Amino acid sequence: MTVVNIDTGTDELLCRIENRVGVITLNKPHKKNALGDILTPALRRTVVLLEEDDRVGCVMITGAGDAFCSGGDVSGMGGNRKADPDEPARSKKDAIAELTHKQVTLTARIHELGKITIAALPGAAAGAGLSIALSCDLRVASSNAFVTTAFRNIGLSGDYGSSWFLPRLIGLAKAKELLYTADRVGAEEGLRLGIFNKVFEQETFRADALAYAAAIANGPTNALGRMKINLNRGVNQSLRDSLQLEAEHLVAGMGEAEAKEAISAFTQKRPPVFHG
Repeated sequence: MTVVNIDTGTDELLCRIENRVGVITLNKPHKKNALGDILTPALRRTVVLLEEDDRVGCVMITGAGDAFCSGGDVSGMGGNRKADPDEPARSKKDAIAELTHKQVTLTARIHELGKITIAALPGAAAGAGLSIALSCDLRVASSNAFVTTAFRNIGLSGDYGSSWFLPRLIGLAKAKELLYTADRVGAEEGLRLGIFNKVFEQETFRADALAYAAAIANGPTNALGRMKINLNRGVNQSLRDSLQLEAEHLVAGMGEAEAKEAISAFTQKRPPVFHG
């Protein structure tokens, strides 16, 4: 099977297309794939690039080594980072605007991406790293993986959407507990809570995660994208608005090649082939 490597502009982020899966790998294993001024902008660019690539049916974000993402690089935060004497001091208003923009262009963008997104956790996801995983449509984990909100451990309240994603996934009370305590949630407990959709054995995790993603990537991409919009909007709108949106999307898809192939395959009693 052909694997196409995509240039991300940095070794801190790797990307390839394999079996219609756009695989993005956070590649700073020596820092547990912590976010930073090189990796994070590259991630923003690459997610959008894969959304626009017709060779990609879904996007899978994972981490190199034994972690998914440890969140922000704490060594570059607060008093640990030396200020540039030539850089003018920012106002709180400017700092808020900058962070808001960074969040909107990362986790909000992933959440709203036109293709299905999957977070594949070979190990720990913490802080903003967990927020990235939560922003994806689906999450799969290695049996040794765990997640932690972690923000309280550095005396901060959280960012990148953790307070929005987590309650919608596991309920408000449990989300409050995990944010207030920063308790670790292992793979099996995460599966029970609904944080993870699947847990795979550590030894075969990467192959299993890719196969899971490929099954989605080779499905009806346009229909799945419309399903995603229906679901994302549905949690925040009325039933009647959802019925209207479903009608618009269903009618739009009726004349497309995906629906024609699916109906043809059904009548011929064969599996549908949506791509290639």
